[in-house]
Order: sequence, then C-alpha cells, then structure tokens
Amino acid sequence: MSKESENDITDRMYQFLSEDEDARVCKDIPDEACGEQPTAFVLHLLSLTLTKLGDSIVSARLVLPWMLSVVGAPAFFISMLVPLRESLSLLPQLFVAQRMREQPVRKWFWVAGSLGQALALVLMAAGFLMLSDYGLLGWQASATTFGWWVIGWLIVFSLSRGICSVASKDVLGKTISKTRRGRLTGLAATTAGVLTLATAIVIIFAPEVEGSYVLFIALLLAAAALWLVAAVCYGRIPETPGATEGGGNAITEAVKSIALIWQDKQFGQFVATRALLVSSAFSIPYIVVLIQRQSAGELTGLGGMLLASGLAGMLAGRFWGRWSDSASNHVMAAAAFMASAVMAITLLMDFTAQAWLGQVLVGGGLIFLAAVAHHGARLGRKTYLVDMANQENRAQYTAVSNTVIGILLLLGMLLGVLDELAGTHAVLGLLIVVGVIAGVRALTLPNVTDQ
Repeated sequence: MSKESENDITDRMYQFLSEDEDARVCKDIPDEACGEQPTAFVLHLLSLTLTKLGDSIVSARLVLPWMLSVVGAPAFFISMLVPLRESLSLLPQLFVAQRMREQPVRKWFWVAGSLGQALALVLMAAGFLMLSDYGLLGWQASATTFGWWVIGWLIVFSLSRGICSVASKDVLGKTISKTRRGRLTGLAATTAGVLTLATAIVIIFAPEVEGSYVLFIALLLAAAALWLVAAVCYGRIPETPGATEGGGNAITEAVKSIALIWQDKQFGQFVATRALLVSSAFSIPYIVVLIQRQSAGELTGLGGMLLASGLAGMLAGRFWGRWSDSASNHVMAAAAFMASAVMAITLLMDFTAQAWLGQVLVGGGLIFLAAVAHHGARLGRKTYLVDMANQENRAQYTAVSNTVIGILLLLGMLLGVLDELAGTHAVLGLLIVVGVIAGVRALTLPNVTDQ
C-alpha cells in the first residue's frame, strides 16, 4: 500500500472516530504536528485500547486476588496488591519526569514502560507454572513463596506503568489537539470495555475454567501480548521534538517541582480536588463488601465482576470523554457527586433493606454505577490536567500531581484501620463526605478547554 493510500485511510478513520470533518484543525499543538494528527489519533487509540483491556484482564482489584486465592497465598499478600499497584505507579513519576524533559522525543519512554509491563506479566505467569503447586519443574514451592514472586513483579509492573503515565500525557499534549483528547481517551475506554465484556462472557459460559490456573496463565500472557503490540503502535506515533529545558539533578528538581502546588494557584487547586476524588476509587471495595454479605455468590464470580467492569467502560467512556472536551471540571464534579450518591444508596439499603443488596440486579447495578463514576473521575481529571498544562510543563505537572496522589493512596490503607475499629459503614460515611467536597471544589475550578 502506498503512503498516500495509507494516509487517506487514516484520515477517514480519524474523521469517523473523532467526528471531525476537518482533520487539520489544531489547537495547542505544534504547527508541524497538525498534518500528522489523524495518524497520531489512530495510533494513540490503538495503544490506549490495548493497554486498557490489559488492565481489565489482570486487574489488581479482581484478577490478581483471585489468582493468589487459588494457590492459597496468605491474605496479607492480597491486601498489598491495590496499594502497591496504584502508589508505585505514581510516586516515582516526579523523578522520571526530570529525565524525560532532557529528551526532545518522549514516546520511547512509553514504549520502554510498556515492554517492562509485558515482561513483568510474562514472569508472573512463569512463576505460576514454576512456583505454584502446578509447577512444571517438579518444584512445589509454598504459596507464600509464590505470593512474594507475584508481589515482586507487581512492583516492576507498577514502576513501568509510572513511566508510561508521565510520557503518555506529554506525548498526547504534543500530538492531539484540545477538544479531541477527552474524546480519544473515552473512545479507548469504550472499546476496551466492549472487549472486556466479551472476555467476561467467554468466562461465564466456560465455568469449568473459571478459577483454574490455566485461566490465570492465559490472562497474564494475553495481557503481556497486548502491551507488546501497544508498544509497537506507540513507537510509530509521529511526535515532533519538544522543549528540553528544566532538566538537572532529579532530587533537586523534584523538590523545586513540588513547590508548584502553592506557587501555581490553579494547579494547586486542581491537585487538592484530585486528591479528594480518590474517594470514588476507595469506595468500590467497601460497596462490594456490603453486597457480598447479602448475596448468594452470584456477583462473586470472576466472569460476573469482569462483566460489570466491561459494561461500565463500554457505556461510560465515550459519554464522559465527549463531555470532558467541553468542560472536564464539570465531569469531575458529576462523577464525584455520582460516587457519593451510590455510596449513600448502598448505606441506606444496608440499614433498611439488606435483602435488596443480595439481588443480582440491585447489587450489580450499584457496582456498575460506582464503576461508571470512577471512570468519569479518572477521565475528567486526566483531560483537565492535559488541557491546563502546556508543552513545557505538562510532564512536570503530571509528575507532581501523581506523586502527591501516590502518597495519599498509601495513606488510604488507614481506611482499613477505620474499618476494623468502626466498621464499613463508617468508612463509606467518611468517603461520602469527601466525595461531596470533591464535587463542590471541582465546580469552582476554571474551565481550561478554551484557555
């Protein structure tokens, strides 16, 4: 196929997917990137879709706990999964960003991070074969040994993901115009949701493999393959060289960057709002706990949980994405209020009509709505940050924001202490208040789409 024909196909795909009749309309990206925007949009979409699907099928909230339970790993390994997965992908970003700013082309950082995640997943699968009771080498190590093996490679996976996070927002801001970024990430979430839904249906209709080690190995290797293909796609994104000022000693520059929180008023307000928005993420496991206490187990199957997650991503992504392109601060507010409402309804039912929570449609609907709200919070704050920053400070803003949230996520483990002392109701009550405050603060943020 000739280069001209390939470009024509890419332009048509871009116009269809982005609903943009003029593929050359650009805003807040370098002039030389305008002509390459259709190609960049399609390649970004492919890469994001593949990695979002990978995230779903090896979720630290769902699939990895199931895997550790199958081999009988101690419960404290399962309690470590989400905090390590989330915080370690955020905390190192401030230092990574300083090195990234020294390079005019940053997409290769994303490629390296994607390859790192693929390697970690392959070795998790290999460890399952070699270290679990199903070991192919005749070595049946303890479940505790296998647990440490998974945790070790989860650390590698999370650190690699952190590299991708900083690079993705920087490259997105250089290659995709304002008013198209939220639509792009929303499309990726929707497409990945559809594919996750298909995966869940396969598992549900093949119950003989659900919970078996063969299924987990297949999921880990499939996810690794997705990250490998995503790395190839991302490496082809036509990124123009950017500014390299601001490099230097990572620790010194990191300390200076933290000062942006109080030196840049708008950025500081955003970070505070984003910190409060984590209530939407923290709430989901506690909602599930209350539902599971009353259910007969219908929602506890791996296929059923993936089904709810896939439906949420499929239906919510495009809606939140399009809205984010016009008012991402309103998306954050709506998602925060929605998450608080779902928590309040769950608490009300648990106090007055516990049996309702055991109904498949009611419990499943609550989990679905909570996931939709979480999608909105994530997509809204990502789009807001990219639109608020510029080419020179986008990576720095991303790293500072993520570092602060990483620390908060680690502190979020204290919710477990509150749960032990006062119960799940107290945790959800606190998170409802935090969510409402997050929504109010998001409404006070300026609209950055037209800046």
